[in-house]
Amino acid sequence: MTILTDITTLEDIKLLVNTFYSKVQKDEFIGPIFNEKIGDRWPEHLEKMYRFWQTILLEVHSYSGSPFPPHKQLPVAKEHFDRWMEIFTTTTDELFVGAIAEEAKLRAKNMAEMFNYKIDYFRNAAQNGDLLNLK
Repeated sequence: MTILTDITTLEDIKLLVNTFYSKVQKDEFIGPIFNEKIGDRWPEHLEKMYRFWQTILLEVHSYSGSPFPPHKQLPVAKEHFDRWMEIFTTTTDELFVGAIAEEAKLRAKNMAEMFNYKIDYFRNAAQNGDLLNLK
């Protein structure tokens, strides 16, 4: 039996990200959305995710940018974010235990909820012809 430890290094981040996205790519529900959007750019996407999570969890400021815009037009709904969160939580729990692992799950949950809210907002605004008031 392997004793789980917390997320403390870039190697831990890479293990989490690689394991998580490997599951996402194969998932029947959300996999096709990711695979269509990312295409053959998976290595580039994974590198960006390493930097993103390293910045958030380890306070090593290696990521800059806005994570939301690439997701704005995705054909997703709450059920997709729920599945994404289910895979993320399960993966994190399989690999790690500790305060930073719990922080990762909380940050992922908050991000999923915010992305879902913003995607709905933009969709509703577009349907209502209110695009001029969007920032």
